Amino acid sequence: MSLFKKSITEVVSVRKAPWKIAIIDDEEGVHEVTKLTLRKFTFEERGVEFLSSYSGEEGLALFEAHPDIALAFVDVVMETDDAGLKLVDAIRNDLDNHTSRLILRTGQPGQAPEEEVIRRYDINDYKAKTELSSLKLKSCVYTAIRSYRDIQTIEKGKRGMEDVLKSSSSVLASQSLSQFGSAVLKQTLTLLNLDNSVLYLSTQHTDLYGDTTMTVLGASGDLVGLCEPGISKKIPESIEEKVKEVLASKTHYQSEELFIGYYPTGENTHNILYVKLNSPLDALQRKTLEMFASNVAIIFQNLTQKEDIQQTQKELIMVLSDAIEMRSKETGGHVKRVILMTEFLSEKLHLSKEFIETIRYAAALHDVGKISIPETILHKPGKLDPEEWEIMKTHAQRGYDLLAGSDRIVAKMGAIIAKTHHERWDGKGYPDGLSKDEIPLEGRIMAIVDVVDALLSKRCYKPAWSEEEVKAYLRENAGKQFDPLITHIMLEHFDKIQEIRALEPDEE
Repeated sequence: MSLFKKSITEVVSVRKAPWKIAIIDDEEGVHEVTKLTLRKFTFEERGVEFLSSYSGEEGLALFEAHPDIALAFVDVVMETDDAGLKLVDAIRNDLDNHTSRLILRTGQPGQAPEEEVIRRYDINDYKAKTELSSLKLKSCVYTAIRSYRDIQTIEKGKRGMEDVLKSSSSVLASQSLSQFGSAVLKQTLTLLNLDNSVLYLSTQHTDLYGDTTMTVLGASGDLVGLCEPGISKKIPESIEEKVKEVLASKTHYQSEELFIGYYPTGENTHNILYVKLNSPLDALQRKTLEMFASNVAIIFQNLTQKEDIQQTQKELIMVLSDAIEMRSKETGGHVKRVILMTEFLSEKLHLSKEFIETIRYAAALHDVGKISIPETILHKPGKLDPEEWEIMKTHAQRGYDLLAGSDRIVAKMGAIIAKTHHERWDGKGYPDGLSKDEIPLEGRIMAIVDVVDALLSKRCYKPAWSEEEVKAYLRENAGKQFDPLITHIMLEHFDKIQEIRALEPDEE
């Protein structure tokens, strides 16, 4: 018989993904007998998938292709007297696979002494082929697969804990509650050996005005799309209605397909655990999920309050900038466009995530100083006279003065942008006549973004410029008015800039 016969895969139909059992032996009869004996084998509603190889070399290739093999029967003597032993060593050391259960089988017991093999090699059992009757073979498989399952659960638990630890640091850095919540939820399900779709909700039942809101704090399975950092998506009506019933009854709900846990955290706040069941929860699983929801709820309550404050600050920044824009009677989407454009250029400059996140909001404050400029100057349709122009130029310093007293990062960057976005690369700008790298990077980015959007937009004192006119202006002023590198990136991606502007068009 050829030792390099083509590997064969035979699958037994099952409801769940089958356990993979590898048979690595150069005797065709051994394969047939093993498959015949185990063809109806099931464990935890999962059948088996047989993977066949006929040499140590083929067996190694099989493990490389299928690292999730639960159990392998490995013949000791194949193409060489120790081919099976070498294969075991390669699986454990070269492939670093320590989860698959390996059972050595030999038709020549004296060829490799049992005590020495067990001592030297990381195997789980060593049997003479004559030992494995039908009953003993099945018992051996039950034991091995149960062991494999438990090892997999432990490994998943370890990875889940790593996700929790990583997401914990992420919470401290970015206040991403949903990322933290999903990681904790995933790890809890792993430890319980559950593979369920779960939604963890913070429900502020009523506020002062009687409004009810639901915020997704964590999700798993096919519900994970409802949970993204910083985003609370609309919860499906079918889920929302069930949750409202639980809130009204103020008690848990369980059916064969659903468990909804109710956990009050304050006079007007509640946490809800929504679990789609594959099978009924046992007492331990239910108790652990309840502990997760009730204990983690305290952490979320505190962190959510902090996140709400931060989100409110960002929303107020947008309201303030829109109010200044309306007072200036400039185009309706200017502030929103410069936010998107500064964010895009910052990404192309490969700046840090913190910088990009900050400039996303700080950019909205670039003209905050215009709140102090008389409307007769702001709304003048023609060119400003020298005295009016000097007054207009004060908005840069006044914007800085308004924001400089804050120690919040968005306000700090907003102050710098407000003051420096009219400085020029050649030092002929205002208010301080800074040049080149003396101008903070955020100011240089805003300088070109503000001008490009203004030129492409219709104003009370001018018509909109064409794309070619704006590009020509940029080329002419690279290294004069604008940072040459940023100008190059702006020109290189001008089509994208136009796409961004189209997202927030001017109001007619």
